[in-house]
Amino acid sequence: MKMEVRFLKRGFFQRLFGIPATPKSKQQAGWNVSSGMLIIDLNKTPELQNAGNAMRFEGKNLPGRVLVIYGEDKQYRAFENRCTHVGHRRLDPVPGTRTIQCCSVGKSTYGFDGNPIYGPAPKPIKTYPVQVKGNELHVFLFEQLTESRASGSS
Repeated sequence: MKMEVRFLKRGFFQRLFGIPATPKSKQQAGWNVSSGMLIIDLNKTPELQNAGNAMRFEGKNLPGRVLVIYGEDKQYRAFENRCTHVGHRRLDPVPGTRTIQCCSVGKSTYGFDGNPIYGPAPKPIKTYPVQVKGNELHVFLFEQLTESRASGSS
């Protein structure tokens, strides 16, 4: 089954300069990095409480940029926010699809599994395991989610 590819409506200069549509987290107190995990306080990140929304996390002591999506299927997903075609460009979710698209002119598009499905991207983007624990979202940046941790996820 072939996945439908739709393009984000972006202006020429937005694509040329790689300006992402997804906002950056403004609430610095709503997240931190500890023991190889990005820990997001969902009470302090209202943008991630509505299905179909996304947020960029950058700075602090993150080893790289992270894109977190609360999908229309009400599942959280996390990705390294770096296009594999033009490495400094960021990614945005495409509403109504299960895809992520580069903010550049090439429109490289990836499925939620991280694999490229359209455009010049040469390889998949990195996906991170996630787990909801109470009011926190844990994004595992350096290790795989183990079975014992998975039992507490939703």
